[in-house]
Amino acid sequence: ALNFMKLNDEKTEFMDIGYYVSPIENLDLGHSFGDVQLSPSLHAKNLGFHFDHQLNLSEQINVISQICYLNLRDLRRIGSKLSYELKIQLVHSNILSVIDYCNASYGGLTQKNVHRLQKLQNNAVRFIFKLSGKKKWDHIKPYLKKLHFLPVEFRIKFKIALLVFKCLNNLAPQYLKELIAVRAVKNTSLRLDDDFYLLKVPPPSRLSTTYASFSYIAPKTWNVLPYDIRSSNELGLFKKLLKTHYFETAFRGIE
Repeated sequence: ALNFMKLNDEKTEFMDIGYYVSPIENLDLGHSFGDVQLSPSLHAKNLGFHFDHQLNLSEQINVISQICYLNLRDLRRIGSKLSYELKIQLVHSNILSVIDYCNASYGGLTQKNVHRLQKLQNNAVRFIFKLSGKKKWDHIKPYLKKLHFLPVEFRIKFKIALLVFKCLNNLAPQYLKELIAVRAVKNTSLRLDDDFYLLKVPPPSRLSTTYASFSYIAPKTWNVLPYDIRSSNELGLFKKLLKTHYFETAFRGIE
């Protein structure tokens, strides 16, 4: 209204955000906002990402699961006519791209939801290798390794670390760069291993949801990386070293 813009009643939604049971459905909303009648919602969609009122991303995971299972069902119908290479391409474009969309926001996901995403990737791998019957119960990690697919947990870490690198090298938007800061090294320190590439860890918070924010999850992910990765200043080299590090970590001991 301040900028003389009108609300679109078909696209405008509002939520009551909090970890409590939302009273929003019990509100009396018989009145309208200008010429627009708004109805309350427990979840809303913005740029293809689904937010729920508790911000635990359960609605987003539900939508991803539905899309991927439908896509996998369609791929299985034509799977017998596809080559190995074409299957990989289709899995990348129809499954992994959906799982990876905005996955830097998944740093605070529960293990239950991470497992749900991992099951989607596992099913896609079984489609590629035709793992059915007794082979359906084979351990999936050797097949992930053969495809050079990082497990979902490490795909999330990869994207978060990549965003941190871009923030530190002025390749990210200003609003992201303002969320993290490099740790200050004391002038009086006598340690020889002082690290200029560690992020400052924010003070503890009373709210558990805070620990899922970029300000908290970025230092947690970045500071445990090896020094040679964090000190890299070239994007291509950084991505190569990071992928190699997570690949070796994810598949250590897997033949």
